[in-house]
Amino acid sequence: MKFVQIIDFETERLDEMEQLLDDAAKRLAGRPGGPTQRMLLKDRDNPRRYLALIEFDSYEEAMRNSEDPETSRMAEHLAALCIGERVYTNCDLLDERELA
Repeated sequence: MKFVQIIDFETERLDEMEQLLDDAAKRLAGRPGGPTQRMLLKDRDNPRRYLALIEFDSYEEAMRNSEDPETSRMAEHLAALCIGERVYTNCDLLDERELA
């Protein structure tokens, strides 16, 4: 079953965050068990608030990815660019479909 982690955060330094994520994606390309898809949403009512939806093939893959030292270092760098605390929500993906 696919797994999605939702990260709710605020920042005024999104460009720097995006650069960190792009650099990490290049370094980790081809490694099994990492995220399979990422979606970033911006709150229309709070221009500093974002929701990142990160998809994995399974909960187990996501947990292995979280335990990776490279992931931990990247998370620390991202946290330094955030305002306040991040909120994590862990979800099993029950249904996914495109609607016309």
